[in-house]
Amino acid sequence: MQPIVIGHRGASGHRPEHTRGAFGLAFALGADAVEPDLVATRDGVLVIRHENEISGTTDVATRTEFAARRTEKHIDGRPVTGWFTEDFTWAELSTLRARERLPRLRQNNATFDGQQPILRLRDLFDLVDAAAERTDRVLGIVAEIKHANYFAGLDLPLAELFAAEVSAAGWNTDRLTVESFEPSVLARVRDEGVRGKRIFLLEDRGHPADQVAEYGAGALPYTDHLTPDGLANLAAGPESIDGISVPKSLILETDDGGDVVGASALVDDAHNAGLEIYCWTLRPENRFLAPTFRSGTRQADFGHWQSEFRVIFDSGIDGVFADHPDLAVHVRDERR
Repeated sequence: MQPIVIGHRGASGHRPEHTRGAFGLAFALGADAVEPDLVATRDGVLVIRHENEISGTTDVATRTEFAARRTEKHIDGRPVTGWFTEDFTWAELSTLRARERLPRLRQNNATFDGQQPILRLRDLFDLVDAAAERTDRVLGIVAEIKHANYFAGLDLPLAELFAAEVSAAGWNTDRLTVESFEPSVLARVRDEGVRGKRIFLLEDRGHPADQVAEYGAGALPYTDHLTPDGLANLAAGPESIDGISVPKSLILETDDGGDVVGASALVDDAHNAGLEIYCWTLRPENRFLAPTFRSGTRQADFGHWQSEFRVIFDSGIDGVFADHPDLAVHVRDERR
C-alpha cells in the first residue's frame, strides 16, 4: 500500500495555514488527508489554529477592541505572551482574519492576509465532506489535539469536546485519525468512543507535557519511546497506540559530517513493533531542507527537495505531512 500524503494544515505552502483556501487546495492538489491543529475557545468550541496563542496567524494584534486581552501565560512550562483562544468566545474569534505565519519566507502567501476567517473543527468536517463528493478518492482528517493537559486545567477537556464534535458531525469513521504529543489524551479519546487510528507524536528531545504533570522527574523522555523496546511497549501498552509520527530528521540518516546517507532504521523498527509511522514536515525551501539538499543561500528558494523527499519515501514510511502536497504527491507517484 502506498504512503498517504497529508496536507500539513492544508496546503500551507500555497495559502495561509488552516484556512478554507488551504484545506480545499490541499485536496485539489492530491492530498489524501489534511491536518488541523485543535485548541479551544472560552466557551468550549474547538477551533483550528497552530497554537492557542494566535497573534502570529491572525490580525488580533491590530484589533483595538481586543488590545486588553494581551497577556503572558505559561503553556506546558514555557512563558508565552500574546492573545490566547481560551480568552475569547467563538463569536469574538469569528471576527478575526487569518494571516500567513511565515510572511518573510512565503511572501506569496501573505498576499492572502485578511481574506479568510478562522475555522472551527465542525467547519472542516463540512469542507471535507463537500470535497469528497467531488472525487472518488477517500479523503481523511488527521486531527492534532494541542496542549490537552493545559486546557484540562481550565476545565476545557479537549478529548470530550472532540468526541462530541465528531459524533455530532457523523465523523466517527475510519477516515478520522487523532494525534497528539500527549499520550493520555489519545487514551481519553479512545475511552470516549472515537474510532480511527491514534498516533503518538514524538520529538528527538523533551518530554510529553502530560507525563511531566503526572510523574514529574520520572516522566519518560520522548527518546525512550524511539528504541525498539520503547516502540514495542507503545504497541502493547494500555494506550493502544496505532502508530507514531516523528520529525523527518529522525528518518534521515547522517554521517559524522552531517551529510544524509540514506534512511535510518526507525521505520523498520516501528513496523517490526507493529506500529505505523509517519513523518513531518516535507517542505521544499532551503530553510527546512537538510543541509545536504540545500541549493544556494536564499532560505526561501527551493533546494533539491525531490532528493530529500525520495529518501523519506524510500524508507517505507506510511505517510508524510507536507506543506506543498502536490510536490509530495509528485515524488510519491513517480516511484510507481
